Amino acid sequence: MPYINVQITEGATREQKAQIVKDMTKTLVNVLRKKPEHIHIVIQEIKEENWGFEGMLTDDWKKLTSAGRSKKTE
Repeated sequence: MPYINVQITEGATREQKAQIVKDMTKTLVNVLRKKPEHIHIVIQEIKEENWGFEGMLTDDWKKLTSAGRSKKTE
């Protein structure tokens, strides 16, 4: 019984999550010859304030990088 746990930051649409489940299921069927009815996929959405990236929280990182992009466009 394959189990896949996908952790992403919040914001994916229902359609995007459905595509992730479809594609991962297809991969396990094709590569490992698993039956789709035995495959379990869990998507956990994590708030950006609870996810770290490049040594800082993701929401802070996005603020910093978006501020940098704003200055370049001025």
